[in-house]
Amino acid sequence: MSKSADNPADPFKKALAEATKVMANDPELTVSYTVDPSGLSGESMRLPQVSRRMTREEVLLARGTADALALHRKYHDEAVHARYAPPGDMARDLYEAMETARCEAMGARDMPGTAGNIDAKIANEALRRGYDSMSDASEAPLPAAAGYLIRHLATGRAMPKGAQNVMDLWRGFIEEQAGGTLDEVKDKLEDQSEFARFARQVISDLGYADQLGEDPDSQDQDQQDEAEEDADEQPDDSAGQEDQDDQTAEADPEQSQDEQQDQAQAQVSMDEDAEDEMGEEAELPDGEAPQEPPAPPPPSEADPDYRVYLPTHDEEIAAEDLAEPAELERLRAYLDQQLEPLKGAVGRLANKLQRRLQAQQNRSWEFDLEEGTLDAGRLARVVANPTTPLSFKREKDTEFRDTVVTLLLDNSGSMRGRPISIAAICADVLARTLERCDVKVEILGFTTRAWKGGQAREAWLNDGRPQQPGRLNDLRHIIYKSADAPWRRVRDNLGLMMKEGLLKENIDGEALEWAHRRMVGRREQRKILMVISDGAPVDDSTLSVNPANYLEKHLRDVIAMVEKRKMVELLAIGIGHDVTRYYDRAVTITDVDQLAGAMTEQLAALFDSDPRARARIMGIRKAS
Repeated sequence: MSKSADNPADPFKKALAEATKVMANDPELTVSYTVDPSGLSGESMRLPQVSRRMTREEVLLARGTADALALHRKYHDEAVHARYAPPGDMARDLYEAMETARCEAMGARDMPGTAGNIDAKIANEALRRGYDSMSDASEAPLPAAAGYLIRHLATGRAMPKGAQNVMDLWRGFIEEQAGGTLDEVKDKLEDQSEFARFARQVISDLGYADQLGEDPDSQDQDQQDEAEEDADEQPDDSAGQEDQDDQTAEADPEQSQDEQQDQAQAQVSMDEDAEDEMGEEAELPDGEAPQEPPAPPPPSEADPDYRVYLPTHDEEIAAEDLAEPAELERLRAYLDQQLEPLKGAVGRLANKLQRRLQAQQNRSWEFDLEEGTLDAGRLARVVANPTTPLSFKREKDTEFRDTVVTLLLDNSGSMRGRPISIAAICADVLARTLERCDVKVEILGFTTRAWKGGQAREAWLNDGRPQQPGRLNDLRHIIYKSADAPWRRVRDNLGLMMKEGLLKENIDGEALEWAHRRMVGRREQRKILMVISDGAPVDDSTLSVNPANYLEKHLRDVIAMVEKRKMVELLAIGIGHDVTRYYDRAVTITDVDQLAGAMTEQLAALFDSDPRARARIMGIRKAS
C-alpha cells in the first residue's frame, strides 16, 4: 500500500508545500505541519496540522496560513523592518500589524487568489480570539483593528465577521486621528521603507509618538550633514600643490630644463609606488571599499561570554496561541475547582491588599484652573462677587498610579501540581487587585519547548558535538497577560498552566533578562519585577555539556545587571527552596499555601510610605 493511501491528506499537504515555496520565491524553504503555533523561523515554515479527515475548516486554514506566510516571505525585508521598528510595546504591535496587512494587501493585488484564502485564516483567528462577541472598543485590541483597517483600505475587501467587528469598534477613532494619513495607504504599499515611515506617522497620529524612539531617517541626515561639514573643512591639497609649484617657479625662473625633467620623473616614480602600496584596494570595482557586516548582538547583555547554540527555535508566545479558547476555558474551570477550598482566604488577602494600597494613595489637587472639575468650595466667592470667574480643579497624578508590576512565574516541571495552581491563582488575584488600584500588571511565564534539549540539541549532535556549545534547548516564553490588557480579557489564559505537557525545564537567567527588557521599554515611572520560582535554573541538555554552574552563573550575572542599572525594583519568592542566595530581596516559603500571603505582604511593603516598615517587611528571609 502506498504512502498516499495510508494518509489521504498527504497529497494535499505535499501540493500545498510546493505551491507555498513557489509563492514565497524560496525553493529552499522547509514546510512542516504541526500542532505548534504557525510561523516562520529561518528557512522553516510551520503550518496548521491537517488530519486524515481533511475537513473544510482544516483545508481553508492551512491554505490561508500558507499564503499569508509566503507573502510575508516574499514582500518583507527584515532589515528594513528592524530599522524603523519602534521600541514601545503598543507602537511595535501597531507597526507589526500594519506590516502584516501590507504584505497581504500586496498579495491580493498581485495574486488575487490569495485574498480569499487569507480571509479564511483571519476569520478563524478572529473566532478563536472572540472578536465577534466584543461590544466595546476597550475589549478589542487596537493593533488588530489598525491592521484590519489597513488591509480593508488597501484592497477594498470586506473583512470577515469577527475582524469586521473589531475594526468597526475602533474605526471611528482611527479615522478621526489619522484619517488624512490613511488616504495615502495605496501609494505606500510598494516600497517597504516608505510604508514603514507611513506606519510610524499613523502611530504618532494615534497618540503613541512617545513610543516611536529616534527617527532613523533623521539620524542618517545628521550623519550625512556631519560628513559634508567634514569635507568642507578639509584643505584642498591639489590647489595647495599648484600654489607651491607656482611659487617655486617664480622663486627660481632660471632653473634648468634637465632639473625639471628629473623632478617630473621622481613624481611619476612616487605615484607608481603609491599605487603598489594600495594593492587590492586599487582593484576594487566602482572604487568602493569592502564593508564588514555588523557583528550580531550577544545573547545576553549581562554576560557577553554566555552562549546560545541555536536561538532560531526559541519562541515568545501569547498564552491564547498555545490552546484553543474552549480548552483554555476548561483548564480555567479546573484551576478554579482545584482552589475552591482557598477561595475565602485568598479573597480576604486580596481585600486586605487593596485596602492597604488604597490607603497609601494620597490624593492631591491643583486649584484655580481654567478647566477641569468645578471647585464647589470656590462657589461662595462667585455668589458674593459675580464678576469673579469660575474656578476649576484637577487631581494630580500620583507616583503610586504611575507604576507597572510584572510577575515572572517559573513554569518548570518541578512546579507541577499544587505549586503551579497556587502561583496561577495568586497571579490572578494580584492582577485584579492592582488593576482596581490603577496599577498595571503583566504576567509572564518561562519554560522550554522540550525535555532534555529540543531542535538546538539535535543541530548540535548533527554538527559533531562541538565543545561547550552554550545553552542547548529551545526557550518558550509565555505572555499570559500584557500590562495593557484588561484582566477580564485574559482571565482564562492563566488556566494554561494546568495544561498537561506545558511545564518542562527552566532557564531563569534568560527569562529574567527578557522580562527586564519588556519593563524597561515601558513609560511608567516605577517598575517592579517579582520572580516566583522553586529553585535554581535547570536544563539537563545544557548542564551535561557545559560547566555545572553555567546557568546559575548567568542568572547571578543578570540579577547583578538589573540591580546595578536600578531601572527596575527586583524581588523574589522561593517556593520550598531558598532563593536568597541569588536575590537580595527575597522570601522563601515552606508551604505553597503561604504564597498568597507572601506576595501581598511584599507588594504592600513596596508601596508603604514608612521606610522602617518597608525595611522590616523586605528584610524577611523566610515566611512564618
